[in-house]
Amino acid sequence: MKNYDVIVIGAGPGGYVAAIRCAQLGLSTACVESWSKKSGKPALGGTCLNVGCIPSKALLESSHHFSHLKNDAVDHGINVSGASMNVIKMIARKDKIVQMLTQGIAGLFRKNNIELLHGRGRITSRDETGQYHVEVLPASVEGGEILTASAKHIIIATGSVPSNIPPAKVDNDRIVDSTGALAFTETPRKLCVIGAGVIGLELGSVWSRLGSEVIILEALESFLEPVDNQLSDEAYKILTKQGLDIRLGAKVTGTGSNNQEVTVIYEDAKGKKQISVDKLIVAVGRSPNTEGLDAEACGLELDEKGFIEVDEQCQTRLPNVYAIGDVVRGSMLAHKASEEGVAVAERIVGQPGHMNYQIIPWVIYTWPEIAWVGLTEEELQNTGIDYKVGTYPFAANSRARTMGDSAGLVKILADSQSDRILGIHILGPNASELISEAVLAMEFDASSEDIARTIHAHPSLSEAIHEAALSVDNRAIHI
Repeated sequence: MKNYDVIVIGAGPGGYVAAIRCAQLGLSTACVESWSKKSGKPALGGTCLNVGCIPSKALLESSHHFSHLKNDAVDHGINVSGASMNVIKMIARKDKIVQMLTQGIAGLFRKNNIELLHGRGRITSRDETGQYHVEVLPASVEGGEILTASAKHIIIATGSVPSNIPPAKVDNDRIVDSTGALAFTETPRKLCVIGAGVIGLELGSVWSRLGSEVIILEALESFLEPVDNQLSDEAYKILTKQGLDIRLGAKVTGTGSNNQEVTVIYEDAKGKKQISVDKLIVAVGRSPNTEGLDAEACGLELDEKGFIEVDEQCQTRLPNVYAIGDVVRGSMLAHKASEEGVAVAERIVGQPGHMNYQIIPWVIYTWPEIAWVGLTEEELQNTGIDYKVGTYPFAANSRARTMGDSAGLVKILADSQSDRILGIHILGPNASELISEAVLAMEFDASSEDIARTIHAHPSLSEAIHEAALSVDNRAIHI
Protein backbone atom coordinates (compact mmCIF):
# COMPACT_ATOMS: atom_id res chain seq x y z
CA MET A 1 0.00 0.00 0.00
CA LYS A 2 1.43 3.32 -1.10
CA ASN A 3 1.31 6.32 1.20
CA TYR A 4 0.72 9.97 0.22
CA ASP A 5 0.32 13.26 2.01
CA VAL A 6 -2.99 13.89 0.25
CA ILE A 7 -5.46 11.78 -1.69
CA VAL A 8 -8.05 13.64 -3.75
CA ILE A 9 -11.16 11.66 -4.66
CA GLY A 10 -12.50 13.07 -7.92
CA ALA A 11 -10.73 14.82 -10.82
CA GLY A 12 -13.30 17.44 -11.77
CA PRO A 13 -12.63 21.19 -11.63
CA GLY A 14 -12.49 21.00 -7.85
CA GLY A 15 -10.45 17.82 -7.52
CA TYR A 16 -7.82 18.26 -10.21
CA VAL A 17 -7.17 21.87 -9.20
CA ALA A 18 -6.88 20.84 -5.54
CA ALA A 19 -4.43 18.09 -6.52
CA ILE A 20 -2.27 20.49 -8.54
CA ARG A 21 -2.18 23.09 -5.76
CA CYS A 22 -1.31 20.41 -3.19
CA ALA A 23 1.57 19.27 -5.39
CA GLN A 24 2.75 22.86 -5.87
CA LEU A 25 2.90 23.20 -2.10
CA GLY A 26 5.20 20.19 -1.82
CA LEU A 27 2.66 17.56 -0.80
CA SER A 28 2.87 14.09 -2.32
CA THR A 29 -0.50 13.75 -4.01
CA ALA A 30 -2.67 11.12 -5.62
CA CYS A 31 -5.98 11.70 -7.38
CA VAL A 32 -8.64 9.03 -7.75
CA GLU A 33 -10.95 9.16 -10.77
CA SER A 34 -13.32 6.58 -12.19
CA TRP A 35 -13.30 5.49 -15.79
CA SER A 36 -15.33 7.18 -18.49
CA LYS A 37 -17.91 4.76 -19.90
CA LYS A 38 -17.50 6.37 -23.31
CA SER A 39 -13.71 6.29 -23.65
CA GLY A 40 -12.69 3.61 -21.16
CA LYS A 41 -10.18 6.11 -19.75
CA PRO A 42 -10.13 8.25 -16.60
CA ALA A 43 -12.65 11.08 -16.89
CA LEU A 44 -10.22 13.88 -16.07
CA GLY A 45 -12.03 17.19 -15.80
CA GLY A 46 -15.20 15.63 -14.41
CA THR A 47 -18.67 16.66 -15.50
CA CYS A 48 -17.59 20.20 -16.38
CA LEU A 49 -15.05 19.20 -19.00
CA ASN A 50 -16.57 15.97 -20.28
CA VAL A 51 -20.35 16.47 -20.30
CA GLY A 52 -21.02 19.94 -18.89
CA CYS A 53 -19.52 23.40 -19.12
CA ILE A 54 -17.04 22.87 -21.95
CA PRO A 55 -19.02 20.74 -24.42
CA SER A 56 -22.14 22.85 -23.94
CA LYS A 57 -20.17 26.04 -24.63
CA ALA A 58 -18.68 24.45 -27.75
CA LEU A 59 -22.18 23.72 -29.05
CA LEU A 60 -23.41 27.16 -28.02
CA GLU A 61 -20.55 28.73 -29.94
CA SER A 62 -21.17 26.66 -33.08
CA SER A 63 -24.90 27.29 -33.02
CA HIS A 64 -24.36 30.99 -32.39
CA HIS A 65 -22.14 31.25 -35.49
CA PHE A 66 -24.80 29.45 -37.53
CA SER A 67 -27.60 31.65 -36.24
CA HIS A 68 -25.58 34.80 -36.85
CA LEU A 69 -24.79 33.69 -40.38
CA LYS A 70 -28.43 32.99 -41.19
CA ASN A 71 -30.07 35.91 -39.44
CA ASP A 72 -27.59 38.74 -38.94
CA ALA A 73 -24.84 38.51 -41.56
CA VAL A 74 -26.96 40.35 -44.12
CA ASP A 75 -26.89 43.44 -41.89
CA HIS A 76 -23.11 43.47 -42.31
CA GLY A 77 -23.44 43.30 -46.09
CA ILE A 78 -22.70 39.57 -46.17
CA ASN A 79 -25.07 37.68 -48.43
CA VAL A 80 -25.40 33.99 -47.62
CA SER A 81 -27.79 31.46 -49.09
CA GLY A 82 -28.25 27.77 -48.47
CA ALA A 83 -26.38 27.69 -45.16
CA SER A 84 -26.78 24.36 -43.37
CA MET A 85 -25.44 22.74 -40.23
CA ASN A 86 -23.57 19.44 -40.20
CA VAL A 87 -24.58 18.29 -36.73
CA ILE A 88 -22.25 15.28 -36.73
CA LYS A 89 -19.27 17.51 -37.54
CA MET A 90 -20.35 19.99 -34.87
CA ILE A 91 -20.46 17.19 -32.28
CA ALA A 92 -17.06 15.91 -33.48
CA ARG A 93 -15.58 19.38 -32.97
CA LYS A 94 -17.00 19.44 -29.45
CA ASP A 95 -15.52 16.01 -28.71
CA LYS A 96 -12.11 17.08 -30.04
CA ILE A 97 -12.04 20.11 -27.75
CA VAL A 98 -12.92 17.92 -24.77
CA GLN A 99 -10.20 15.42 -25.70
CA MET A 100 -7.56 18.13 -26.02
CA LEU A 101 -8.41 19.68 -22.66
CA THR A 102 -8.55 16.28 -20.95
CA GLN A 103 -5.08 15.51 -22.30
CA GLY A 104 -4.01 18.89 -20.99
CA ILE A 105 -5.00 17.92 -17.43
CA ALA A 106 -3.14 14.62 -17.79
CA GLY A 107 -0.08 16.64 -18.81
CA LEU A 108 -0.45 18.89 -15.76
CA PHE A 109 -0.62 15.80 -13.53
CA ARG A 110 2.62 14.52 -15.02
CA LYS A 111 4.28 17.93 -14.69
CA ASN A 112 3.35 18.12 -11.01
CA ASN A 113 4.11 14.45 -10.22
CA ILE A 114 0.52 13.68 -9.27
CA GLU A 115 -0.30 9.99 -9.38
CA LEU A 116 -3.62 9.17 -11.02
CA LEU A 117 -5.39 6.15 -9.51
CA HIS A 118 -8.02 4.69 -11.84
CA GLY A 119 -11.26 3.68 -10.18
CA ARG A 120 -13.83 4.73 -7.60
CA GLY A 121 -12.39 5.72 -4.25
CA ARG A 122 -13.78 5.37 -0.75
CA ILE A 123 -12.40 5.76 2.76
CA THR A 124 -12.34 2.44 4.57
CA SER A 125 -10.58 3.16 7.86
CA ARG A 126 -8.16 5.34 9.83
CA ASP A 127 -5.23 3.76 11.63
CA GLU A 128 -3.56 4.67 14.92
CA THR A 129 -1.07 6.98 13.16
CA GLY A 130 -3.87 9.10 11.72
CA GLN A 131 -3.53 7.73 8.18
CA TYR A 132 -6.72 7.19 6.24
CA HIS A 133 -6.93 4.06 4.11
CA VAL A 134 -8.57 4.53 0.74
CA GLU A 135 -9.83 1.67 -1.37
CA VAL A 136 -9.93 2.22 -5.12
CA LEU A 137 -12.46 -0.08 -6.75
CA PRO A 138 -12.12 -0.78 -10.48
CA ALA A 139 -14.69 1.15 -12.49
CA SER A 140 -13.99 -0.12 -15.99
CA VAL A 141 -16.22 -2.64 -17.68
CA GLU A 142 -13.32 -5.06 -17.85
CA GLY A 143 -12.88 -4.99 -14.08
CA GLY A 144 -9.45 -5.13 -12.49
CA GLU A 145 -7.70 -5.36 -9.17
CA ILE A 146 -8.66 -3.34 -6.09
CA LEU A 147 -6.00 -0.79 -5.17
CA THR A 148 -5.34 0.54 -1.68
CA ALA A 149 -3.54 3.69 -0.64
CA SER A 150 -3.23 5.84 2.47
CA ALA A 151 -2.88 9.51 3.30
CA LYS A 152 -3.13 11.85 6.27
CA HIS A 153 -5.36 14.25 4.35
CA ILE A 154 -8.33 13.44 2.11
CA ILE A 155 -10.14 15.85 -0.21
CA ILE A 156 -13.50 14.63 -1.52
CA ALA A 157 -14.48 16.21 -4.83
CA THR A 158 -16.93 13.78 -6.40
CA GLY A 159 -19.16 16.43 -7.94
CA SER A 160 -22.79 16.02 -8.96
CA VAL A 161 -25.06 14.13 -11.34
CA PRO A 162 -28.19 15.20 -13.26
CA SER A 163 -31.34 15.13 -11.15
CA ASN A 164 -34.33 13.08 -12.30
CA ILE A 165 -38.07 13.41 -11.79
CA PRO A 166 -40.45 10.42 -11.63
CA PRO A 167 -42.78 11.61 -14.43
CA ALA A 168 -39.92 11.69 -16.95
CA LYS A 169 -37.64 8.69 -16.62
CA VAL A 170 -34.47 9.11 -18.69
CA ASP A 171 -33.97 6.31 -21.23
CA ASN A 172 -31.06 7.95 -23.12
CA ASP A 173 -33.01 7.52 -26.32
CA ARG A 174 -36.05 9.75 -26.65
CA ILE A 175 -35.87 11.09 -23.10
CA VAL A 176 -32.38 12.31 -22.22
CA ASP A 177 -30.61 14.25 -19.51
CA SER A 178 -28.14 17.08 -20.10
CA THR A 179 -25.44 14.58 -21.10
CA GLY A 180 -27.59 13.03 -23.81
CA ALA A 181 -28.58 16.45 -25.12
CA LEU A 182 -24.93 17.11 -25.97
CA ALA A 183 -24.75 14.13 -28.31
CA PHE A 184 -27.70 14.35 -30.68
CA THR A 185 -26.72 13.21 -34.18
CA GLU A 186 -29.36 15.35 -35.85
CA THR A 187 -31.45 18.38 -35.04
CA PRO A 188 -34.81 17.36 -33.54
CA ARG A 189 -37.79 18.74 -35.42
CA LYS A 190 -39.60 19.41 -32.16
CA LEU A 191 -37.91 19.44 -28.75
CA CYS A 192 -39.20 19.81 -25.21
CA VAL A 193 -37.03 20.81 -22.25
CA ILE A 194 -38.17 20.35 -18.66
CA GLY A 195 -36.64 23.18 -16.64
CA ALA A 196 -35.96 26.81 -17.54
CA GLY A 197 -32.82 27.10 -15.48
CA VAL A 198 -29.25 27.56 -16.67
CA ILE A 199 -28.93 24.13 -18.30
CA GLY A 200 -32.39 24.14 -19.86
CA LEU A 201 -32.02 27.58 -21.42
CA GLU A 202 -28.53 26.90 -22.76
CA LEU A 203 -29.42 23.54 -24.32
CA GLY A 204 -32.71 24.88 -25.59
CA SER A 205 -30.86 27.77 -27.23
CA VAL A 206 -28.43 25.43 -28.99
CA TRP A 207 -31.08 23.37 -30.72
CA SER A 208 -33.45 26.28 -31.33
CA ARG A 209 -30.71 28.08 -33.28
CA LEU A 210 -30.26 24.98 -35.40
CA GLY A 211 -33.92 24.81 -36.33
CA SER A 212 -35.75 22.92 -33.59
CA GLU A 213 -39.13 24.06 -32.38
CA VAL A 214 -38.26 24.28 -28.68
CA ILE A 215 -40.81 24.24 -25.85
CA ILE A 216 -39.45 24.81 -22.33
CA LEU A 217 -41.68 23.78 -19.42
CA GLU A 218 -40.92 25.43 -16.07
CA ALA A 219 -42.85 24.45 -12.95
CA LEU A 220 -42.21 27.79 -11.23
CA GLU A 221 -44.41 30.77 -12.01
CA SER A 222 -41.38 33.07 -12.13
CA PHE A 223 -38.60 33.11 -14.72
CA LEU A 224 -34.97 32.77 -13.60
CA GLU A 225 -35.75 33.32 -9.93
CA PRO A 226 -32.10 33.89 -8.80
CA VAL A 227 -31.64 36.69 -11.36
CA ASP A 228 -32.46 40.34 -10.65
CA ASN A 229 -36.06 40.80 -11.79
CA GLN A 230 -35.31 43.69 -14.13
CA LEU A 231 -32.85 41.53 -16.04
CA SER A 232 -34.91 38.33 -15.94
CA ASP A 233 -37.95 40.16 -17.32
CA GLU A 234 -35.87 41.57 -20.16
CA ALA A 235 -34.19 38.20 -20.80
CA TYR A 236 -37.60 36.52 -21.05
CA LYS A 237 -38.69 38.98 -23.75
CA ILE A 238 -35.47 38.51 -25.72
CA LEU A 239 -35.36 34.71 -25.53
CA THR A 240 -39.02 34.27 -26.46
CA LYS A 241 -38.51 36.64 -29.38
CA GLN A 242 -35.64 34.38 -30.50
CA GLY A 243 -38.10 31.50 -30.72
CA LEU A 244 -37.96 29.73 -27.35
CA ASP A 245 -41.51 28.84 -26.24
CA ILE A 246 -41.10 29.23 -22.46
CA ARG A 247 -44.16 28.11 -20.50
CA LEU A 248 -44.12 29.07 -16.82
CA GLY A 249 -46.16 27.35 -14.13
CA ALA A 250 -46.12 24.17 -16.21
CA LYS A 251 -45.69 21.09 -14.03
CA VAL A 252 -44.93 17.83 -15.87
CA THR A 253 -47.08 14.98 -14.57
CA GLY A 254 -46.30 12.20 -17.01
CA THR A 255 -44.52 11.10 -20.17
CA GLY A 256 -44.66 8.28 -22.67
CA SER A 257 -42.37 7.39 -25.54
CA ASN A 258 -42.09 5.08 -28.50
CA ASN A 259 -39.75 4.80 -31.47
CA GLN A 260 -41.26 7.88 -33.09
CA GLU A 261 -41.96 10.49 -30.41
CA VAL A 262 -42.35 11.45 -26.77
CA THR A 263 -45.65 12.48 -25.25
CA VAL A 264 -45.37 15.01 -22.42
CA ILE A 265 -48.31 15.63 -20.10
CA TYR A 266 -48.28 18.74 -17.94
CA GLU A 267 -50.59 20.99 -15.96
CA ASP A 268 -50.70 24.77 -15.82
CA ALA A 269 -53.20 27.37 -14.63
CA LYS A 270 -55.53 26.45 -17.48
CA GLY A 271 -55.57 22.73 -16.71
CA LYS A 272 -54.11 19.53 -18.12
CA LYS A 273 -52.26 19.67 -21.46
CA GLN A 274 -50.31 17.34 -23.73
CA ILE A 275 -47.66 17.80 -26.38
CA SER A 276 -45.78 15.40 -28.65
CA VAL A 277 -42.11 15.97 -29.47
CA ASP A 278 -39.18 14.14 -31.05
CA LYS A 279 -36.90 14.49 -28.02
CA LEU A 280 -37.32 15.43 -24.37
CA ILE A 281 -34.49 16.88 -22.29
CA VAL A 282 -34.78 16.64 -18.50
CA ALA A 283 -32.87 19.62 -17.07
CA VAL A 284 -34.22 20.00 -13.56
CA GLY A 285 -30.92 20.57 -11.79
CA ARG A 286 -28.20 18.41 -10.32
CA SER A 287 -27.73 16.29 -7.18
CA PRO A 288 -24.59 15.62 -5.12
CA ASN A 289 -22.69 12.52 -6.20
CA THR A 290 -21.85 10.42 -3.15
CA GLU A 291 -22.40 7.05 -4.83
CA GLY A 292 -19.64 4.62 -3.94
CA LEU A 293 -18.19 6.75 -1.14
CA ASP A 294 -20.00 4.78 1.59
CA ALA A 295 -20.23 8.16 3.27
CA GLU A 296 -22.17 7.18 6.36
CA ALA A 297 -20.16 4.00 6.91
CA CYS A 298 -16.92 5.95 7.12
CA GLY A 299 -18.41 8.65 9.34
CA LEU A 300 -19.26 11.41 6.89
CA GLU A 301 -22.48 13.27 7.60
CA LEU A 302 -24.98 14.03 4.82
CA ASP A 303 -27.69 16.66 5.05
CA GLU A 304 -31.32 16.13 4.02
CA LYS A 305 -30.48 16.82 0.37
CA GLY A 306 -27.54 14.42 0.27
CA PHE A 307 -24.72 16.99 0.50
CA ILE A 308 -21.69 16.21 2.64
CA GLU A 309 -21.77 18.38 5.76
CA VAL A 310 -18.77 20.72 6.05
CA ASP A 311 -17.87 23.82 8.04
CA GLU A 312 -16.80 27.18 6.62
CA GLN A 313 -13.32 25.73 6.01
CA CYS A 314 -14.72 22.79 3.95
CA GLN A 315 -13.75 20.46 6.82
CA THR A 316 -15.99 17.43 7.37
CA ARG A 317 -16.61 15.95 10.79
CA LEU A 318 -13.62 13.63 10.18
CA PRO A 319 -10.24 15.14 11.08
CA ASN A 320 -8.19 16.11 8.00
CA VAL A 321 -10.99 15.11 5.62
CA TYR A 322 -12.34 17.90 3.42
CA ALA A 323 -15.09 18.07 0.82
CA ILE A 324 -15.45 20.66 -1.95
CA GLY A 325 -17.48 21.60 -5.01
CA ASP A 326 -20.89 20.27 -5.99
CA VAL A 327 -20.89 17.61 -3.30
CA VAL A 328 -21.15 20.27 -0.55
CA ARG A 329 -23.37 23.28 0.21
CA GLY A 330 -23.38 26.36 -1.96
CA SER A 331 -23.51 27.06 -5.66
CA MET A 332 -22.84 24.23 -8.11
CA LEU A 333 -20.28 26.12 -10.17
CA ALA A 334 -16.95 24.91 -11.53
CA HIS A 335 -15.08 28.04 -10.48
CA LYS A 336 -16.45 27.77 -6.94
CA ALA A 337 -15.17 24.17 -6.78
CA SER A 338 -11.75 25.14 -8.13
CA GLU A 339 -11.28 27.97 -5.65
CA GLU A 340 -12.38 25.74 -2.78
CA GLY A 341 -9.79 23.22 -3.95
CA VAL A 342 -7.05 25.85 -3.85
CA ALA A 343 -8.20 27.12 -0.45
CA VAL A 344 -8.24 23.63 1.11
CA ALA A 345 -4.79 22.78 -0.27
CA GLU A 346 -3.41 25.95 1.27
CA ARG A 347 -5.14 25.31 4.61
CA ILE A 348 -3.54 21.87 4.77
CA VAL A 349 -0.09 23.48 4.83
CA GLY A 350 -1.13 26.18 7.30
CA GLN A 351 -1.89 29.02 4.91
CA PRO A 352 -5.12 31.08 5.23
CA GLY A 353 -6.84 29.70 2.11
CA HIS A 354 -9.04 32.65 1.12
CA MET A 355 -12.58 31.98 -0.15
CA ASN A 356 -15.19 34.76 -0.46
CA TYR A 357 -18.57 33.12 -0.97
CA GLN A 358 -20.36 36.47 -1.20
CA ILE A 359 -18.91 37.39 -4.58
CA ILE A 360 -18.98 34.24 -6.67
CA PRO A 361 -20.03 35.19 -10.22
CA TRP A 362 -22.87 33.45 -12.04
CA VAL A 363 -23.22 33.19 -15.81
CA ILE A 364 -25.93 31.90 -18.15
CA TYR A 365 -24.50 31.45 -21.66
CA THR A 366 -27.57 32.28 -23.67
CA TRP A 367 -27.27 35.14 -26.16
CA PRO A 368 -27.27 37.74 -24.87
CA GLU A 369 -25.43 36.31 -21.90
CA ILE A 370 -26.60 36.88 -18.34
CA ALA A 371 -24.03 37.39 -15.57
CA TRP A 372 -24.23 38.69 -12.05
CA VAL A 373 -22.40 38.92 -8.75
CA GLY A 374 -23.59 40.01 -5.33
CA LEU A 375 -27.13 40.88 -4.28
CA THR A 376 -30.17 41.50 -6.45
CA GLU A 377 -32.48 44.47 -5.96
CA GLU A 378 -35.16 42.14 -4.58
CA GLU A 379 -32.74 40.76 -1.97
CA LEU A 380 -31.82 44.28 -0.90
CA GLN A 381 -35.48 45.19 -0.57
CA ASN A 382 -36.14 42.11 1.54
CA THR A 383 -33.23 42.83 3.88
CA GLY A 384 -34.09 46.50 4.24
CA ILE A 385 -30.71 47.78 3.06
CA ASP A 386 -30.87 51.34 1.76
CA TYR A 387 -29.42 51.33 -1.75
CA LYS A 388 -29.14 53.32 -4.95
CA VAL A 389 -29.27 52.08 -8.55
CA GLY A 390 -27.48 52.88 -11.78
CA THR A 391 -28.40 51.30 -15.13
CA TYR A 392 -27.15 51.65 -18.67
CA PRO A 393 -28.49 49.99 -21.84
CA PHE A 394 -26.20 48.38 -24.40
CA ALA A 395 -28.34 50.12 -27.02
CA ALA A 396 -26.41 53.29 -26.09
CA ASN A 397 -23.00 51.58 -26.22
CA SER A 398 -21.08 52.27 -29.43
CA ARG A 399 -19.19 48.96 -29.47
CA ALA A 400 -22.39 46.97 -29.00
CA ARG A 401 -23.94 48.89 -31.88
CA THR A 402 -21.02 48.12 -34.20
CA MET A 403 -21.27 44.45 -33.24
CA GLY A 404 -25.00 44.39 -33.89
CA ASP A 405 -25.58 43.09 -30.35
CA SER A 406 -27.20 45.95 -28.48
CA ALA A 407 -29.84 44.11 -26.41
CA GLY A 408 -29.61 44.20 -22.64
CA LEU A 409 -28.25 46.42 -19.91
CA VAL A 410 -25.85 46.80 -16.99
CA LYS A 411 -27.23 47.40 -13.50
CA ILE A 412 -25.19 48.45 -10.47
CA LEU A 413 -26.51 48.45 -6.91
CA ALA A 414 -24.60 50.43 -4.29
CA ASP A 415 -25.06 51.26 -0.61
CA SER A 416 -26.79 54.63 -0.22
CA GLN A 417 -24.46 55.78 2.55
CA SER A 418 -21.04 54.27 1.79
CA ASP A 419 -21.47 53.85 -2.00
CA ARG A 420 -19.92 50.36 -1.64
CA ILE A 421 -21.01 48.12 -4.51
CA LEU A 422 -23.55 45.51 -3.39
CA GLY A 423 -24.28 43.84 -6.72
CA ILE A 424 -23.62 44.13 -10.44
CA HIS A 425 -25.90 42.52 -13.02
CA ILE A 426 -25.27 42.29 -16.76
CA LEU A 427 -27.54 41.16 -19.58
CA GLY A 428 -25.70 41.62 -22.83
CA PRO A 429 -22.97 40.52 -25.24
CA ASN A 430 -19.94 38.89 -23.60
CA ALA A 431 -21.39 39.38 -20.12
CA SER A 432 -19.36 36.34 -19.00
CA GLU A 433 -16.17 38.33 -19.64
CA LEU A 434 -17.43 41.68 -18.40
CA ILE A 435 -18.49 40.31 -15.01
CA SER A 436 -14.85 39.83 -13.95
CA GLU A 437 -14.42 43.59 -13.55
CA ALA A 438 -17.41 43.56 -11.21
CA VAL A 439 -16.02 40.66 -9.17
CA LEU A 440 -12.63 42.35 -8.85
CA ALA A 441 -14.26 45.62 -7.77
CA MET A 442 -16.35 43.88 -5.10
CA GLU A 443 -13.41 41.77 -3.89
CA PHE A 444 -11.64 45.00 -2.96
CA ASP A 445 -14.79 46.71 -1.57
CA ALA A 446 -14.89 49.25 -4.37
CA SER A 447 -17.52 51.96 -4.57
CA SER A 448 -19.49 52.88 -7.66
CA GLU A 449 -17.42 56.06 -7.67
CA ASP A 450 -14.25 53.94 -7.99
CA ILE A 451 -15.55 52.41 -11.23
CA ALA A 452 -16.86 55.78 -12.40
CA ARG A 453 -13.37 57.29 -11.95
CA THR A 454 -11.64 54.40 -13.74
CA ILE A 455 -10.80 55.05 -17.39
CA HIS A 456 -12.33 52.46 -19.73
CA ALA A 457 -11.15 51.92 -23.30
CA HIS A 458 -13.26 53.36 -26.10
CA PRO A 459 -15.03 51.87 -27.91
CA SER A 460 -15.59 48.85 -25.69
CA LEU A 461 -18.44 46.93 -24.10
CA SER A 462 -16.91 47.65 -20.70
CA GLU A 463 -17.92 51.29 -21.10
CA ALA A 464 -21.46 50.15 -20.27
CA ILE A 465 -20.21 49.26 -16.77
CA HIS A 466 -18.52 52.66 -16.54
CA GLU A 467 -21.71 54.46 -17.57
CA ALA A 468 -23.84 52.39 -15.16
CA ALA A 469 -21.48 53.44 -12.35
CA LEU A 470 -21.88 57.07 -13.39
CA SER A 471 -25.64 56.51 -13.48
CA VAL A 472 -25.62 55.56 -9.78
CA ASP A 473 -24.90 59.26 -9.14
CA ASN A 474 -27.21 60.40 -11.97
CA ARG A 475 -24.35 61.56 -14.18
CA ALA A 476 -24.17 59.07 -17.04
CA ILE A 477 -22.81 60.84 -20.11
CA HIS A 478 -24.25 58.95 -23.07
CA ILE A 479 -27.89 58.61 -22.12
